[in-house]
This record gives sequence, C-alpha cells and structure tokens, in this order.
Amino acid sequence: MNLRSVAEIENNKRVILRMDLDVPIEVNQVVDNSRLKKSLPTLRMLLDKKNARVVIIGHRGRPEGRDEKFSLRPVYLELVNLLEDEGDLYETVFIENIEDSDRLARAINTNHVVVVENLRFWKGEEENDAKFLDELVGMTDAFVNDAITVAHRKHASVMLFEKMDSYYGLNFIEEIEGLNKAIENPVKPVTVILGGAKEDKLKYLDEISKKVDNVLLGGMMPIFVEGKTMASNVEVAKLKDNKLDISDDSIKSFRKIIEKAGTIIWAGSMGKYEDEDNKRGTMEIAGAIAKSKAYSILGGGDTSAALRNMGLIHKISFVSSGGGVMLEYLAKGKLAAWK
Repeated sequence: MNLRSVAEIENNKRVILRMDLDVPIEVNQVVDNSRLKKSLPTLRMLLDKKNARVVIIGHRGRPEGRDEKFSLRPVYLELVNLLEDEGDLYETVFIENIEDSDRLARAINTNHVVVVENLRFWKGEEENDAKFLDELVGMTDAFVNDAITVAHRKHASVMLFEKMDSYYGLNFIEEIEGLNKAIENPVKPVTVILGGAKEDKLKYLDEISKKVDNVLLGGMMPIFVEGKTMASNVEVAKLKDNKLDISDDSIKSFRKIIEKAGTIIWAGSMGKYEDEDNKRGTMEIAGAIAKSKAYSILGGGDTSAALRNMGLIHKISFVSSGGGVMLEYLAKGKLAAWK
C-alpha cells in the first residue's frame, strides 16, 4: 500500500487536514490530548511550508444535530495551547458554521490555522452528502487525511480524496504500516482476541476467522453469540456467574493459545475490568501477551486504557488508535479512506 505522504505537498497550498478530534472532555477541558499530539507532526510539517494555510476538520461524539455538549471549541483551544507550548505562534480561528462560506473564506485568507466546528452537527457528514463540503473544497488545494480512527467510515470528510488532490498524514501512514505487519505475511499462528461490550465487533467475525488461526471471544461476546454455531477455530469463553468476567478455565485455555502465537491482535477487555472483582480475566490475558514473544497489536481506547492502568502498554508491539478500523482492515484488507 503506497499512500502519498503529506511530505510531498508543495509550498503555497491551502490544505484541508482531517484530524481525529474525538477526545475526552470534562468541564469544557480536554483531559486526554494524545490523539491531538499524534497529528502534531503532520500539522507542523504543513505549517512549515511557505504560505501554508490549514483548515482542520473532524468530529466529536455522536450528536443528533447541533449540540454544544459536543462542540469542538475546547479541542481548538487545546490544539492552540499545544502549538504555543512548542514555541509556535500562528494566527488561528474557530469557525462555528461551515455553511457560512463568506466567513470561512475570510478566515482562510487571514489565518494560518482554521478549525471548523464538529462536522457531525450537519447531516451531510455521516450521510456522505456529495455536496456537503463542496464550498470548502473550492477554497482549498489539497486534502490530508490523518484520522485513522474513521478511515473505515464512508463519511463526507473521509471521502474527500475522491474530489481533490489527496495525501495522508504521518500518523495515518505509521498506523497502516503497523497493521500491515499483522496482515502481510504475519508470523503464524495468528490469534485474534475480541472482547468488550460492543456487539458490532462480531460483524467481522466470519471474515477474520477465515484468515487467522485462532479467535478468542471474551467480554460480552459470549453472550452475543450464545446459541450460534461458531467456526472450529473460534473459542468462546465461559463467563463467571455474574457474566462480568471470563472464567478461570477460559483464562487457562486462552493463555495456552496465546503462548503459542506468533502474532496477536487484541480488541476489547475480557470483562468489566474497572471493577476490582471483575478485572482478573483482562489482567491475566494482558500478562500473557506481555510475556509473549509474538508481534502484538492492541486496538481500541478501552483496551489501551486498561493496559496503561496495568503498566503493561509498553509490552505491546503496536498500539492502534482505533479498534473498529483495525478489525475492518484485518477482515477486508482495505478501508474506505482510499481507492
């Protein structure tokens, strides 16, 4: 997969930068800016180009229409702080209404960085309305996608590569290279572990089970597949009586498979790990992966948070920003974000 890098963009360009702005916020302040920091090298590279103008777009949460609880203004302020902390001083502005084309044009003409309000405030984003972002496209020269977490969604901002000269951010390319190690000639046997509480992970189960050696289902997955016939290489965990963690027998069985794995892909905790009484499954599986010599990939915010809390995140070979995009790429070998 050869993705055109942001480094190839010439000077004097007005660029749309699709970033992952969906960060946790409490009392109108960003409490975890790690996703923003991942895109800072791409943003700085663009701003270092002569006469550059950057329009940053993205989303936060799943609002139903305009909802100030999901405004990107706190994200904009955090991003400005990050730029200033590194000694960079730029003219910046926040635009509340992407449909106000006159103000948007003036903002691009007079600022280095323009951050646009949550695109999901408008139906055109998630409906992939062909005309939704046309005015912005007409004001700019190129599109850079550095939002790997939504690369599997056919939303208007993701699909801009179909309309204009397009490139990919440094973080996006790094993420794909990390995932490719588990997809292109992986060290076998390949083991996929699916857990957590989101049933939509299971839509990838059939395709994934055909491509890997073992699939282990924990978390809420055993409840979702109860009564269904599984492929022979899919092992469904037995749960404790309270259904909030996998059983000791399943922990032992999963550990044996993990010990033999050459590649491990994990998305979703084994139980309600934030509860002291229901964290053992997740801790044991995390410990087994940490001890393994296999190439390991971890995907999804909850799973990553669990391993950070355990102090084991550094034992993982590669941490992917998004669980959904990781599974989609593993299952289909492609994403919506490129041709």
